[in-house]
Amino acid sequence: MSSSRPSSSRARARAAARSSTTASTASTSGLQQGSQTWSTVSEPPLADAPPAGELQTQPEKSEVSGGDIGGPVLIEGSEGCWPNFVKTVRGQGIQPGAHKSRNGKAEEGMRRRIEQETLLGRIGGQSSTAEGRWGIGMAPPTEQRTSRSYSYLAIWRTNMTEDTKTNRELYIKTTLRELVIYCIFLAVLMILSLGMTSTNMFYYTQALSGLFTATPAADTQTPFTRINSIPGWWSFAKGPLMDGLYWESWYNSDNFSDPKEKNFIYYDNKLLGVPRIRQLRVRNNSCTVADDFKDEITFCHSSFSPGVEEKRPFGYMNSSAWNYSTEKQLDGRSFSGEISSYPGSGYYVDLSRNKEDSTAQLNELFTGLWIDRGTRVVFVDFTVYNANINLFCVVKLVLELPATGGAIPSSDFRTVKLLRYVEPKDYFVLVCEGIFMLFICYYIVEEVIEIKRNKLDYFKTFWNWLDIIVILVSLICGGFNVYRTVTVGKKLQELLQDESRFPDFDFLSYWQQQFNNAIAFTLFLAWVKFFKYISFNKTMTQLSSTLSACAKDLMGFAVMFFIVFFAFAQLGYLIFGTQIKDFREFHHSVFTLFRIILGDFDFHQLESANRVLGPLFFLLYVFFVFFVLINMFLAIINDTYSEVKTDLANQPNEFEMADYFKERASKMLQKLNLKQEKILDIQSALKTADMNDDKQLDFEEWRSELKARGYADGEIEALFSKYDQDGDRVLDEREQRAMTSELEGQ
Repeated sequence: MSSSRPSSSRARARAAARSSTTASTASTSGLQQGSQTWSTVSEPPLADAPPAGELQTQPEKSEVSGGDIGGPVLIEGSEGCWPNFVKTVRGQGIQPGAHKSRNGKAEEGMRRRIEQETLLGRIGGQSSTAEGRWGIGMAPPTEQRTSRSYSYLAIWRTNMTEDTKTNRELYIKTTLRELVIYCIFLAVLMILSLGMTSTNMFYYTQALSGLFTATPAADTQTPFTRINSIPGWWSFAKGPLMDGLYWESWYNSDNFSDPKEKNFIYYDNKLLGVPRIRQLRVRNNSCTVADDFKDEITFCHSSFSPGVEEKRPFGYMNSSAWNYSTEKQLDGRSFSGEISSYPGSGYYVDLSRNKEDSTAQLNELFTGLWIDRGTRVVFVDFTVYNANINLFCVVKLVLELPATGGAIPSSDFRTVKLLRYVEPKDYFVLVCEGIFMLFICYYIVEEVIEIKRNKLDYFKTFWNWLDIIVILVSLICGGFNVYRTVTVGKKLQELLQDESRFPDFDFLSYWQQQFNNAIAFTLFLAWVKFFKYISFNKTMTQLSSTLSACAKDLMGFAVMFFIVFFAFAQLGYLIFGTQIKDFREFHHSVFTLFRIILGDFDFHQLESANRVLGPLFFLLYVFFVFFVLINMFLAIINDTYSEVKTDLANQPNEFEMADYFKERASKMLQKLNLKQEKILDIQSALKTADMNDDKQLDFEEWRSELKARGYADGEIEALFSKYDQDGDRVLDEREQRAMTSELEGQ
């Protein structure tokens, strides 16, 4: 029986044996961070060392660390390698002295067992040569690549903790690993963020807003949004407000069968507790009347400010509507309106649970002139809950009464989900919240390790600052999430005990809204950070390279641009501020000019305000800002982009992510092909080794066939011993079938 490759295989094996034998006489040690080599120490040959050709230690290139890892490779013709094998197996927990025995058979059996354990993968590792790799589960030993302490920190390895500047392949591996972890984190954050909102929130807000702000009063036919006087507010309060708050019968005037069905706005939204009406006032003579008019004008009420707030009782009744209450007493919070900011204090009245009593309270206030010259703002607060969609809507209707006279209405509808965990999908979001906090803990440890490793250099990187911001915002959101869950439960318990009280959900709804904004901001920053992980090749670095290259020019241009821009903003405010709403304040003027750049402007308003300066202002602004400055800005970016693109095209090609995947795929295919080749080789040997055709394959027949195919004695012995379960040095039909089945299963 002839072999197709015996001569070449034996020649390579003998050459490797001579090289390894020479290397075994020198003492080496190789434990480096991320790279290891086998330590081989010269020792006198043991008396019972194995015959030449069985074992030798040969270094192999590690695919993970780039270093050399060792493994015993069976090569024909090697000599004096048993001591090296003893050194190898000592690190795997096998006592080298265990092979010594007075009984020669025991010695041989022990040696054979060690070889078999080594080759069949009980020790671990895999030889890199074709002659020493079976590909069917056998693997030579390897040492651990890192120390225990370093392995403990392996899950936090990043490009800032590893030396990846000189090793492009390690850089790509580390980046790829970070990217996979970050994608999971980003997916969890998206589920968490999108789980907090729904389209129902929009429709819920629209429904309530239309009911209370768009429904006109019966006597004036004026909706809340168009109220411009105090009488208009009273018409709204007695009409659309009362009708919207108290639904005491069906649309056909039939009464509800169950009293508990009352006060469900739109028949589905439960009014929680009672509504509250509150006002803030200023003192008389809080401003100065000109001397020429002192005899004619005996009162003066300035615009609202904390310094001129009225706190004295007024009117003819001794109740909360006519007596001042502090912000602490009301457990209120400030509110920013159209023209001023207002504290949570004032004079208030809590309405009743039914329409009749509430209307009587309003008539009493109306008769007593509860709203007069000193009133600067009136609030209507109430909260409704829809069980169908598990949403709260905290409503605030505001009427500001400026010192100029007239009225400025505004409204605030906050639709929030305060009861977070009700439906099954809510508990899924809860699980995602827990996973998200685990990720935050993971990234906290990662940032601490990076700071410890890089010291102050850590804070010189933009992405690290982004990480810190995301972590801090996430921790704040997590703390508020716990606080909100506990506080809402307490407030609902208090409300259920006494439904005649006003439930103040304003504070919770405000911070729930800020919580939603913070999560949205965190998700935005998380997507921005995604650029960090995709900027590993030339194409992905064009944006960041362009911005960094033109940063200096843009800063110089920005100074020039904003000088001209703010000059026009000041000019527009002074010329048109008294007549055009969009220029009524300086900051409104700034945003109006930004809108003109984008094409959103009303030229006729400018022309109507001033027929000479209006068109002139518009033409000068469009020419200098739009045609000159904006095009200069674009030219800076375009020129820099062209330069960056040219520089990147001229740079030599580096080892990139695509090359890494191609290399990994090539290695995997090579291993699969080698494994299949070995299996086919052994399967063929099983069919032809039984020379006397007695269906019994003894060791000599097996050895003769595989030796002809270029295999070493140790490999032949190990594979044979694995399936020779009775130890009679003969493979019977059952044992041959077991070998065939395992090979075919591979």
